[in-house]
Amino acid sequence: VITLTKSMAAELAPKNIRVNAINPVIGETGMLEQFMGMPDTPANRARFLSTIPLGRMSRPDDIANAALFLADPASSFITGVAIEVDGGRCI
Repeated sequence: VITLTKSMAAELAPKNIRVNAINPVIGETGMLEQFMGMPDTPANRARFLSTIPLGRMSRPDDIANAALFLADPASSFITGVAIEVDGGRCI
């Protein structure tokens, strides 16, 4: 996804089209068990949470806020980036 984002951003920038990606961490959604690949138990959640420095899963509003930022005119000079909305997991 990151390579595709950068490639498309480079190709479409001359047309003033920006391309960015939002990369979320595991989230508290209806697909949680499918993502974890195991039952949603307190022990399994704890195992996933231990890998996220901010200590919680993402919420839909976390991802929506990143999308709103990218849609805002304040981000008009941002293209070709992948925003990690992951509570610090990738650091």
